[in-house]
Amino acid sequence: MRSRILSYTIAALVLLGTLLGYISPAIALLIGVVAGVLQFVNKDLVQRNIGFQKSLLQISVVGLGFGIHIQEALVMGTNSFFVSLVAIVFTFIIAFSLAKLLKSEKITTILVASGTAICGGSAIAAVSPSIKANSHQTSIALAIVFLLNAIALFIFPTIGHFFDLSQSQFGLWCAIAIHDTSSVVGASELFGEESLSIATTTKLVRTLWIIPLVLIISFGSHSNGTQTQGKSAFPWFILAFLAAMLLTSYLPQLDFIADKIVWFSRKLLIFTLFLIGLQINIGQLKKLGFNILIVGVLTWLVLALLSLMYIVNYT
Repeated sequence: MRSRILSYTIAALVLLGTLLGYISPAIALLIGVVAGVLQFVNKDLVQRNIGFQKSLLQISVVGLGFGIHIQEALVMGTNSFFVSLVAIVFTFIIAFSLAKLLKSEKITTILVASGTAICGGSAIAAVSPSIKANSHQTSIALAIVFLLNAIALFIFPTIGHFFDLSQSQFGLWCAIAIHDTSSVVGASELFGEESLSIATTTKLVRTLWIIPLVLIISFGSHSNGTQTQGKSAFPWFILAFLAAMLLTSYLPQLDFIADKIVWFSRKLLIFTLFLIGLQINIGQLKKLGFNILIVGVLTWLVLALLSLMYIVNYT
C-alpha cells in the first residue's frame, strides 16, 4: 500500500510540475529513469500501466497534429522521403554487418534494427509476431531502444547547438536518428517551435515504412518455412494525426481551440516521457547481452553521425 501511495504521489507531482512549466522533457525522463532504477515506484503498477502510457503517447501526438497544416506536412514528407529510405536501408546493412561480426542473436538483431531504422518500440511491436520473437528477445530490444532514447533526449539538443543547426536541420536530424516518436518530439521541442513541427511530421511519415517492413519480413519468414503468429501492431493513431492536420488546415475557426489542444498535448507528452522512463529498471539492464548491446549502440551511433554529416553539408 505504501509503495502505491508513493508511486501515485510521484506521478502527481511530476504531472503538476509539467503543467506549471517547471519540468522539461529531459527532466521528466530523468525522474522516471531514477524512480524506475531505484524502484521508488511499484514495479507491478508500472507493468500494468504500459498500455496506458502508450495511449497517452498516441493521444499527445495526435494533439500535436492540430498545430501542423497539411500543406507543410506534404512538403516535409516529400523532401524527407529519399533521405528516410536511404537511412532505413543503411541501418539494416550496418546492424546485420555488426551482427555477423559479433555473432549476435539473429531475431533480436532484426528487432533492434527495425526499432533503430523506423520508430523504436512501435516497429519492434509490429515486427515481433512476424519473426516469432519471444518475450525475452522483445524485452531486450525494447530495453536497448529505451536506453538510447534517453541518451538522445539529453545530448541531441546540445549537439545541435554546437553545430549551429537551423530549426529545420535539427528537426530532420531528430526524425532520422532518434528511435521513438516520444523522444523525437521531446528533443525537438527543446530546440524550438519549427523544429518540433518538422520533427513530428517527418517522424510520423517515416513511421509509415512499418507497412512495407512488416510485409518484407513476413515474406522472408514464409520463404524460410516459418509461420507467423499474432497480429502486427500497426500504429493506427497516425491516421488520427492526419485527420487532426486536415481539420486545422481547412477549418480556420478551430484555431483557438487548436492552440489549446497543442499546448495540452505538449504537456501530456512530457508526462508520458516520465512514464516511459519508469520502464527502465535494473532487471532490464541485467538482461542485455553484451554483443547485441554493442550492435544496437554502434548502429545508432553510425546512423546519427552519418545523418548529421549529411544534414550539415547538404541541407
